[in-house]
Amino acid sequence: MAKRIIAACIFTPIMLWIMLVPPPLAWTTLVCFISAVAAFELMRAVGGGKISPPMQAATIASAALLPFGIWAGLGTACVNLLSFVVTAVCFWCAIRAYDEDNGVKIGFSHVLSTLFAGVIIPLGLSALVELRRMDHGKYLVLLAVLLTFATDAGAYFAGVFLGRHKGVTKVSPNKSVEGYIGGFLAGVVFAVLYGIVASKIAGDGVNLFSLALCGLFGAVATEVGDLAFSFIKRQYGVKDYGRILPGHGGMLDRFDSMMFCGPVVLFIVQCLPVF
Repeated sequence: MAKRIIAACIFTPIMLWIMLVPPPLAWTTLVCFISAVAAFELMRAVGGGKISPPMQAATIASAALLPFGIWAGLGTACVNLLSFVVTAVCFWCAIRAYDEDNGVKIGFSHVLSTLFAGVIIPLGLSALVELRRMDHGKYLVLLAVLLTFATDAGAYFAGVFLGRHKGVTKVSPNKSVEGYIGGFLAGVVFAVLYGIVASKIAGDGVNLFSLALCGLFGAVATEVGDLAFSFIKRQYGVKDYGRILPGHGGMLDRFDSMMFCGPVVLFIVQCLPVF
């Protein structure tokens, strides 16, 4: 627990400073790093030693470059190109392994896992880059990031003090219906209160309805993201994805929910602007 608290006290202020103070490129660079590490962690967790070095290299490069392409305004072209490169490299490695018949079989599931690691993970995290680039981007990206923490906190405390109906899913058997509801409510309340405070600081009016939607659907996405990566852990017998953050695990352990929450918040604020 001490390591967890110390790591949070050190890394959280650094991350927030990079997110809010320098130009958006600094935050984009950090997201590229997080994305690349997360991609590597996922391949290590699910690959079983069968994802070859060229496959890993192509996947990690894709994960690192895609957020930068989003920042540069090359979103669609970048996604298309990197998806093709990762798929082509990984299928070629799988075909070569099949032809050599050396006992190392790279299956279709391994190819799909590299595509998920190299494209889907960075694409989800790139929503945080897009939010930072928008008008009032500092407030919007901070909303998406803090919303995940508020949802997790609401779900935890509601589950501890009110949880009666557990076993909603075997992936997280200790989570209760009351915990999930508490997380959803916490997301809505946080988003609305955050908007009121942000409007005072920014000196602009806010759309509280849009913020409430961000809170509700962002909270749902946060819970889904947490369950999704817990499912992967269960299936492959993984406790933590990595050890890069002492007491917290790997990048996937900390940013899994943001990969789901970020795109949802981005979609809502593009359809119903907050400011």
